[in-house]
Amino acid sequence: MTATATPVQVRDKFYIGGQWVDPAGTETHDVINPTTEEVIAKVALGNADDVDRAVQAARSGFDVWSKTDIATRAEVLYAIYAKLAERGDEIAALVTSEMGTPIAASRLLQAGLPAWSFGSMAKLVTEFPWEEEIANSLIVREPIGVVGAITPWNYPLHQVCAKVAPALAAGCSIVVKPTEVAPLSSLILAEIIHEIGLPAGVFNLVNGTGPVVGEAIAAHPGVDMVSITGSTRAGRRVAELGAQTVKRVSLELGGKSANVILDADDWQVAIIDAFSKCFINSGQTCSALTRLLVPREQLPMVEAIATAVAEAAVTGDPFDLATNIGPMVTSAHRDRVLGYIRRGIDEGATLLTGGVEPVEGVERGWFVRPTVFSNAAPDSTIAQEEIFGPVMSIIPFDDEDDAVAIANGTPYGLAGGVWSADRSKAERVARRLRTGQVDINGAAFNPLAPFGGYKQSGNGRELGPHGLSEFLEVKSIQR
Repeated sequence: MTATATPVQVRDKFYIGGQWVDPAGTETHDVINPTTEEVIAKVALGNADDVDRAVQAARSGFDVWSKTDIATRAEVLYAIYAKLAERGDEIAALVTSEMGTPIAASRLLQAGLPAWSFGSMAKLVTEFPWEEEIANSLIVREPIGVVGAITPWNYPLHQVCAKVAPALAAGCSIVVKPTEVAPLSSLILAEIIHEIGLPAGVFNLVNGTGPVVGEAIAAHPGVDMVSITGSTRAGRRVAELGAQTVKRVSLELGGKSANVILDADDWQVAIIDAFSKCFINSGQTCSALTRLLVPREQLPMVEAIATAVAEAAVTGDPFDLATNIGPMVTSAHRDRVLGYIRRGIDEGATLLTGGVEPVEGVERGWFVRPTVFSNAAPDSTIAQEEIFGPVMSIIPFDDEDDAVAIANGTPYGLAGGVWSADRSKAERVARRLRTGQVDINGAAFNPLAPFGGYKQSGNGRELGPHGLSEFLEVKSIQR
């Protein structure tokens, strides 16, 4: 394996009040390349004092930024977009180093989506219906205030930008806690914001852990809203803390999404797309379609195609353009995924390919073989719990009602897919799925459509006009 070596960085400051400042404490964290298992950076970890300093700065920043006009906000958003696009190759390589996304996907998703978030908001902010009239009332939409953003490691810069861009468009100020596992790409955003000269305190960044910095943000009385992308467990804790001051809490949480193939003109095309939707970012994606539901009579054919597709995937060096599956982000997460694979075997699912054995030819790195189970019981652990790794569970169904019941039969409701040669049939089933997004016949992701889930996948929406609305209060003025 020949993963690109990255020199060790020391990032020992936070961005607060328009300046790079020293942390209140001395604790640090090693950022480890999951491919080489080498330390590539040391970052400072913050505490409640750092959060308090950032919130105070954000309150001052809000007083300034909330009064800016739409043209000014659009200009700033576009400037950030241009700088992110300019540094796209650097961002892609950095994310591949800090969390292992294969470089081709990293360029498209890890670097492309963050820039897109700002570019789309620069346009949307000028088109958004900021005011409307209802009878004798003028309805105005105003920024909610100081926002706290808590973000995960799987799309470390994209998830930050998906919150920061609409918050700035709304006129809010923000305190960001990136993941401590893969924090480096978020620091590039802070550098860009500093370079373009956003007013002091509008954007603030404090590195740290969830139990320390994340909880301090969620509980802080000076924070008006918290937006978190993370596990369902983390979301429950943030909601609990946020409720103490009755702040708005937006939760984008886990998923166990079903891809329901009712029928297909070309089963190979459908299964290849199902593989890509399941194994995107090496399976480390909350909206991955990890349960493949197929008609029982088609199960042997689907098993053969899925096995061939999985075994053709290339697992290894994420800087190799041929690689489809990179490493798991940490050794602990690798072990967690392997534990689920063992559980699937123990509970009687049929292991078609993959498993717990090491990847052949790979001596370092936290890799898991792309794994496909069949005949997984709908109520089994691997069919109910979010694995967050390269694991697919094929589940047979008997008829349409059975398929819908299985698809809806988890605590989650983030995403889904439906395939059928009969489009009206596919749309009928899509409407029956209790989930926030549904792709029909492999339709492409739409980054302007609202993203979020039902049930324990969270509440609130990100992206596009619905994502902007999350950061706004609504006021009625009777005249």
